[in-house]
This record gives sequence, C-alpha cells and structure tokens, in this order.
Amino acid sequence: MNWIAVLLLGVLAGCQVVGKPPVTAVAQDAALAPALPEWQSPREREHKRVGQIIDLRTGAQISPAQLLTELAAAPVVLLGEKHDNPDHHALQLWLLQALGGQRAQGSVVLEMLTVNQQPTVSAVQKQVRTGEIPKDLPQALEWYKGWDWQQYGDLVSYILAQPYPLLAGNLDRTALMSIYRDPPVLTGLQSTGTEVTERLHAHIREAHCNKLPEAQLPAMLAVQQQRDRSMAQVILSAAQPTILLAGAYHVRYDLGVPLHLADLQDTAELSQRVLIFAEADQVIEAKSADFVWYTPAVAEQDYCADL
Repeated sequence: MNWIAVLLLGVLAGCQVVGKPPVTAVAQDAALAPALPEWQSPREREHKRVGQIIDLRTGAQISPAQLLTELAAAPVVLLGEKHDNPDHHALQLWLLQALGGQRAQGSVVLEMLTVNQQPTVSAVQKQVRTGEIPKDLPQALEWYKGWDWQQYGDLVSYILAQPYPLLAGNLDRTALMSIYRDPPVLTGLQSTGTEVTERLHAHIREAHCNKLPEAQLPAMLAVQQQRDRSMAQVILSAAQPTILLAGAYHVRYDLGVPLHLADLQDTAELSQRVLIFAEADQVIEAKSADFVWYTPAVAEQDYCADL
C-alpha cells in the first residue's frame, strides 16, 4: 500500500473520574489477574528480552503485577503497539481484563476509529450490550479495511460488551485531506518545538522510504500532529480512567499525544502512564515512555521493496 495513503487514512458528555481504590488493594488484586496469553509471533522468541517489562524511569525489570499496580493508579494510560503484531493486541486485551478486575474503567479510546464514526460505534455498542451482536461486526462499525480485523476483532468485541464507552480518536479521510491541502497552525509550546518537528520529519521520511519530496514534509507533519491532537482532545473529554490504544509513535512522551495533552492543559505535569509494546530486537528510548513490554517479533517485511 502507498505509504502516503497509509498515513492519511489512518494506518491511518463531560469529563468524570471514577474513584480509585487504595494502592494496597490494587497490589493485592494484581495477583488475581488472568493468565498471560501465549506468544503468537514467530521471530525472536529466544531473545533474552522476550517477556521482560522494563521500568524505563529506573531501568529495573518489573513483574506484570507491578505494572498493573502502576497502571491502575493512573487516570490516563497510553498503550503503544506495532499494528501488525498479534502479541501486542493479545497483551492489550489482557491488560483491559486485568485492570477491569482492579478498578472501574471509565472509557477506552482507539486510534483505529475516526471521530465521525462515533455515532455508529455508540449505536453498535448499545446493541451489543443487549446481546444483539451484529452478524458482521466490522461492517456494522464501518471498520476501515486498512486495519486488519483479524488483529483487532477480539479486542474490539471485548470493549463493545463493557459498560464503559468505546471512543473514536482519529480523524477521517476528509479531515486529513483538508489538513494536507491547507495545514492549520498548531498551537502549544510542547508540540511545536524544533526538536519535536525535526524528529517527526525524520520519522516521516523513513516511513515513506526516503522517497517523499521535501516539499510535502510540512503537510505530512501537519497530518501526523493533527491526528495526535485529535486523540488528545478525545482523551481530555473522556470519562476517566481512560486508556488510549494507538501506534507506538503516537503515544511517545517526546513525540506524540502526551505533548498535545500538555499543550491543551497548559501544563507538563499530567497524571498519565505510557506503556509501549515493543519487539525484542527494538530499541526503546527511556524518555519515550514509562514502561516497555518486550514480545516476539513478526516476520520481517521490506515495505519499500515495491516502491
């Protein structure tokens, strides 16, 4: 698939807070979490980091129970994934189930759904909660085919059946094309810094196999950042505690949604936690997240070979 199309398309009620249980109670409940899923991805299974959870703030390895205790205490949790890695989606589902046993969830936000889909998603969720599950759930949701339903089906089906809302965080094609043609001015000190802009430019170049004309970089940067701004706005209006499921770059402290959360609230001091699921042969910078959970890797693909 053309990389520009992938990026543009999204391969492409008031705020409330649910009371948090005491930390000691959360720690006790962590022991009652469901069993961890079996690994599915074929590559790097013997890597020494597979299964490790690292607290990037200290460099220490922690247990799933310790991770749950940290995440359960946060009103905002950002989970970053590699979109085509089934182990990342299985662990996301495990986390939702485990956290649900420790404290009431307020909402879940998905990058994979666009804000214009929200009325449809809400209607389908209401239907699912009554036990009337559509025969073709992705069709009922108007699920974008660029997101592999085989990867997301179990996760989305689980969320739809829960008492908390499933919220759409991304922008639709029409909005993205408008941004691309006429990039709006982004406001806020955190998200507009020179280092942020330069690093995102480098990421966009690499994602497009270094074939993207330099003249298109400002427009593509605007698309990337307006998607992050949209997800941040949804998070701030969502019932807490809320969880965002998105690509790893979108949740990074130094490049993604956290910058926009800070700008929208005019503060860098936010009660949030960022967890990135990473393949074992990846290097995750300490400043990008609070935690990294290493998994096996999917088969290597050269996405630039046919360009």
